[in-house]
Amino acid sequence: MPRYHLHLEISREAFLQYYSGAAAAVVARSAEGPRVRFPASALRPFVGHDGINGRFVLTVDEHNRLQSLDRVD
Repeated sequence: MPRYHLHLEISREAFLQYYSGAAAAVVARSAEGPRVRFPASALRPFVGHDGINGRFVLTVDEHNRLQSLDRVD
């Protein structure tokens, strides 16, 4: 399954737009080069007081559907 490495920095205020439904997807450029789009709801477990900041691995299936999003150290 394809995997993409992401570094995300999303402020709490910006993520509230996703959370409220104003934006349904996040678009980010992966370390591998291509832009990836995935449901903003996948980030909810990672929201802290300052928003989202960290490195993640996004795994998709052969149809580019989200399989998992994991935070990495």
